[in-house]
Amino acid sequence: MYPTLYHAFLDLFGIDLGFLKLFNSFGFFVVVAFIAGAYTLRLELHRKMALGIVPAITRKEKRGTSPTVMSYVSNCALGALIGFKLVYLITNGSEALADPPGFLLSLTGSPVGAILGAGLFYWIRFREAKEEKKKYPKEVQVEYTLTAKDHAGNITMTAALWGFIGAKLFFIFEDPDHIVSFFTEFSVDSILSGLTVFGGLILGGGAVLWYFKKNNIPVYAGADSAAPGFMLAYGIGRIGCQVSGDGDWGIANSNPKPDWLSWLPDWAWSYDFPNNVNGVMGYSEKGGYMGKALMPEMGRPIFEGYGTYLDPGVYPTSVYEVLMATSIFLLVWSLRKRITATGVIFFLILFFNGLERFFIEKIRVNEELVLFGIEGTQAEFIAFGLMIAGLTGAFFRFRKGQTS
Repeated sequence: MYPTLYHAFLDLFGIDLGFLKLFNSFGFFVVVAFIAGAYTLRLELHRKMALGIVPAITRKEKRGTSPTVMSYVSNCALGALIGFKLVYLITNGSEALADPPGFLLSLTGSPVGAILGAGLFYWIRFREAKEEKKKYPKEVQVEYTLTAKDHAGNITMTAALWGFIGAKLFFIFEDPDHIVSFFTEFSVDSILSGLTVFGGLILGGGAVLWYFKKNNIPVYAGADSAAPGFMLAYGIGRIGCQVSGDGDWGIANSNPKPDWLSWLPDWAWSYDFPNNVNGVMGYSEKGGYMGKALMPEMGRPIFEGYGTYLDPGVYPTSVYEVLMATSIFLLVWSLRKRITATGVIFFLILFFNGLERFFIEKIRVNEELVLFGIEGTQAEFIAFGLMIAGLTGAFFRFRKGQTS
């Protein structure tokens, strides 16, 4: 496992780049996932705008106005923050990189760097305003049309922000122990770790629907454009889970590999997640495995602060979800031009996403709940609801054959 990009470069290429400790490997794949999702969204919106399914939106904005005091203040504040951290990182690299997340979210930094950063960003804003005045000597109103690229960027940022909030909230409230630990052990790790995908889907999806309404994008057409990218992003995100070993794995699997799976690599059947990012130690009653320290005689890399492994190995459920999510994306992407009734693609994604998650939950480590006398995990209940909603929605939208 590679908790950060630093560990990946060190182990794979023998290159020691200390500053890469700032970049968590899971976070790297999340960024890649959002870029991939935004790209497919842009392609679909562009295609639907060319077909007239998604209307072009024209807006007006004032140009040639003098910058407000607040624009200078915000620019200077951003520059000060960047300079505060960056200069300290350059001059005190070893200390800062000993705990990268803690450093980034602490009050440790360089006052001189803050002043330099504020000054630089003030100058940049001043130059922008000067160029604007040359182009527009007097205040005018300029019309511009939002392109597919504009929408894709805005929608991605909206989904990222509200998706993170939703993923965190659902994780906190899925288990009473999470509520207690979040507030009693509040730290950088408690903020950045522990996310529930379905929480991000629900809250992030709601925020995206609000964006559609606000910008007069037909909801079903917009949802069809975004849904395939979500599935692709989900699969890429699961690569990050696997590479970092973020705890999103399955229950202990000490069973012998069946003969009919003899072609499957051993690590894809049961894996011990060495150097996982959580540094798991001790026994997991829910998972049925023990987190143990890696020893030099094992002949495996031991990363400081992360040198543990699981005994016995567990189902690498992240790998299974990568394969399933990618397959779902490819299937739906191939159907997107053949299915003309809007909303069907979106509902198919809901169904398939719910289906794969419902079954993967059978071998994952999660807290079980009791709802209406039925035992299951939070994700299982949500997945079942998604399957029902997906099948029902796809049936009615396909039956009506509506294109808006």
